[in-house]
Amino acid sequence: MTVQAPVPGFAVAVVREDGKWRCSLMDSSVLASLDEAITALRELRSTGAVFGMCNVDDEFFVLIRPIPGGVDLLLSDSAAALDYDIAADVLDLLRVDAPDEDDEEIWPAGDLAILEDLGLPEGEMLVIIEEIDLYPDEQLEMIAQRCGFGPQFAGMLEKING
Repeated sequence: MTVQAPVPGFAVAVVREDGKWRCSLMDSSVLASLDEAITALRELRSTGAVFGMCNVDDEFFVLIRPIPGGVDLLLSDSAAALDYDIAADVLDLLRVDAPDEDDEEIWPAGDLAILEDLGLPEGEMLVIIEEIDLYPDEQLEMIAQRCGFGPQFAGMLEKING
């Protein structure tokens, strides 16, 4: 068994139950393994929405939402699959080929409507992803604000950046 070097960044589990949002920090090991991230989120038994928000190395983000019989995924930049295992795992699960190394364009892979039922339509998600002047944590903060858990997410960022 090979020991993987830790991947910089953070992962936050988001739960909405009884109309209340709760954010909690996930173990950083989930940034190296999509399977670990999915397993950790599935263990957060809840009657409401559960999803994960991963900022990987300040390069891209991944949204992970377990659903009955599978998982919904959104990778903010497909080209990340060339350098990061978790991004490659997302593309594998989505059955999408990684882009060529020469591709300069950023394009997402997965379900842009992953949080539509929580107030973030597909078109707005795309606008956030295409905002290339923002770091992934800033993009995730915009997503949190739009879905209604901005203060809880900002609190997590304060703990992380402490």
